Amino acid sequence: MGNIDEAKEELEKILNEKEYTDYSDQSSTIFSNWWEKVENRLADQLEQSFPSLEKISMLAELILTIIIVAVLALIAIALFIIVRNHGRKRKFREATPLQAMKEIDWSYQMHLTEAMKLEKLEKFSSATRHLFLALLLYFHEKEWLEARIWKTNWEYFEELKKVNQQSADQFHHLAYFFDEATYGEREVQKEEYVQFRKVVMTYLVEVDE
Repeated sequence: MGNIDEAKEELEKILNEKEYTDYSDQSSTIFSNWWEKVENRLADQLEQSFPSLEKISMLAELILTIIIVAVLALIAIALFIIVRNHGRKRKFREATPLQAMKEIDWSYQMHLTEAMKLEKLEKFSSATRHLFLALLLYFHEKEWLEARIWKTNWEYFEELKKVNQQSADQFHHLAYFFDEATYGEREVQKEEYVQFRKVVMTYLVEVDE
């Protein structure tokens, strides 16, 4: 107990010393000093460029504030994009597109027919799902991959890479959109769906669009 009391007294002594107090004061004012220097420099530039302009210092402070807010906003946007992309990659590696035996027992033509029915009902998110499954099972029939309920899109992508790199890259892009429509609770718009269907149909050449 005596050691603890001695340690407390020693700490209080250090905190009360002039050197520590001076260092603390210096640290607390370093930002304000930097701000003032930058503001003065900006004010000098504005005064040289616009000598007739009044209240230069206020304008300089306003401009500096706007710049800092803009930079912070850009940082926030960048962080949001990084987090979102990380989430998309995680879903891509973990999500399994085939959810039931019925889905894998259907042929790709059956999934395509179902997609066309849902498209007419303007249920574009559900139609997107069936279009993607049609593509997946089409690749299965071509023996470019082996469709299984437990497999993820990442595993299918790795299998496709061994057969056709271009198709694998296209599948990668389509799978991200499929994940957002199926697991991300994204309401697919008609224009997005039409573009998605256009790409899928370049593979399903045996079926009339």
